[in-house]
Amino acid sequence: MGEAFAGRTVGKKAMLWGILAQSIPDIDFVAAFWSDTIGTLFAHRGFTHSILFAVLITPIIAGLASHWHRPHNISFRRWFFFIGSVILMHIFLDAFNNYGVGWFEPFNDVRISFNTMYVADFFFSLAPGIACILLFVMNRKNPRRRWIWQLGLVIPFLYLAYGVANRNYVSRETKRILASRNIKAKRLLITPAPLQSWLWFVAADVDSGFYIGYRSVFDRKPDNDFHYISRNNFLEDSVRDEIAMRKIMQFSQDWYTLEKHADTILITDLRFGQVIGWQDPKESFAFYYYLQPEIDNTLVVQRGRFSRWDRQSFRSLLHRIKGN
Repeated sequence: MGEAFAGRTVGKKAMLWGILAQSIPDIDFVAAFWSDTIGTLFAHRGFTHSILFAVLITPIIAGLASHWHRPHNISFRRWFFFIGSVILMHIFLDAFNNYGVGWFEPFNDVRISFNTMYVADFFFSLAPGIACILLFVMNRKNPRRRWIWQLGLVIPFLYLAYGVANRNYVSRETKRILASRNIKAKRLLITPAPLQSWLWFVAADVDSGFYIGYRSVFDRKPDNDFHYISRNNFLEDSVRDEIAMRKIMQFSQDWYTLEKHADTILITDLRFGQVIGWQDPKESFAFYYYLQPEIDNTLVVQRGRFSRWDRQSFRSLLHRIKGN
């Protein structure tokens, strides 16, 4: 985007301003230095990913860029549009994975999540990554630069649209399968399994619990291996008054289960899927929080994401993506 807006005038430095602008919303990581785990969960992709924050920070960065490169013939309005577009693109794309983004903070704490793209999708990042490297290496007057940045922007959005189409297909298939089993779900959670957009984790909310499983866009079998897990509502009475419990319930958007674990209770957020659930349907979930302060909850989102990954689990992922 930096090359598209100001590459001819500012040169390769325009991409550096683009890198700075797109990184600004992620300054929320500093909250971890003084906040507890729960506070960090809500600070991440909170106010710094809001529309208000974009409006406030854009003129500051645009003003710095305009001042730094004087003399130039780029209007402040153009700098403002460029920086603002990059920041808004960041918070827009973040909403496509399952964490949730606080677009409307501080006026409304609702989190927006479309559950369409995994947080780190190699296929989405490949084209813009290659384009960025080429643009940094090539001479600024090379006529091929124009079609390189165009491909670097167009290809990932085509892939994103492809992911949306895949999700819609899996949603239709899931509803058909549930109807054939006479399962009436209040709502569906459909989110991609790690690193791609062909295999999807599915959860169907049926009040007392959830039917969960995986569905690939290449599956040809009419049914699916969904299995039931209980929400374990009876455990709520013992932890209902805990602040952490209420906060995690809110954070998970009510996609949670409770589980007795030794002398404590685990609350699990289903939205982040199972560790290697496509290989073992009984596997634990990637996000779980101990409802006791003396047990370590640091990196609660990250600690289970790749904990049991090895060569065999990666092969099983590829195998399951193919519809096997």
